[in-house]
Amino acid sequence: MKQTRTTNMYQKVLPALKKELGIENVMALPKVEKVVVNSGVGRAIKDEKLLDMIVRELTMITGQKPVLTKAKQSIANFKTREGMVVGVKVTLRGSRMYDFISRLVNIALPRTRDFRGLDQRLIDAGGNLTIGIKEHIVFPEILTEDIRNIFGFEVTIVVKVRSKAQALALYRALGFPIK
Repeated sequence: MKQTRTTNMYQKVLPALKKELGIENVMALPKVEKVVVNSGVGRAIKDEKLLDMIVRELTMITGQKPVLTKAKQSIANFKTREGMVVGVKVTLRGSRMYDFISRLVNIALPRTRDFRGLDQRLIDAGGNLTIGIKEHIVFPEILTEDIRNIFGFEVTIVVKVRSKAQALALYRALGFPIK
């Protein structure tokens, strides 16, 4: 198996986590299972070109083609019908996941307007971290001169931990700027 710099990044995090949490067994340490990038396409229901643009740009950001999510039931107030495309999502694992986390922490979050760190309330009881990104143009893969529509999405980092404190230690070791 080819080791990339991102898996090496996680290997550097392991000793720090062992020391901080006092856990000797590497298998008992908290770890990131997957990253889910999700965007609702609201306005794009009527505009096929906008949906194609969102899919293309999420593919550039994540390095993986998104899956279209469809409505499970018709809701008249939202003007949706069963089977209509209502969102797109990408699930990242392995080296692509660590590459994305690295770009998110080191490039995208610092480029976010008025960013002062992530609040601890973004971490749920299971230790998962959900970050809302209002503008997709904070990622360096997106060329801002070609952009006509700006969309937002959310990033959920799913972890395997025993407590919220362990999750917080893992996120800080990975470099997330948590207040």
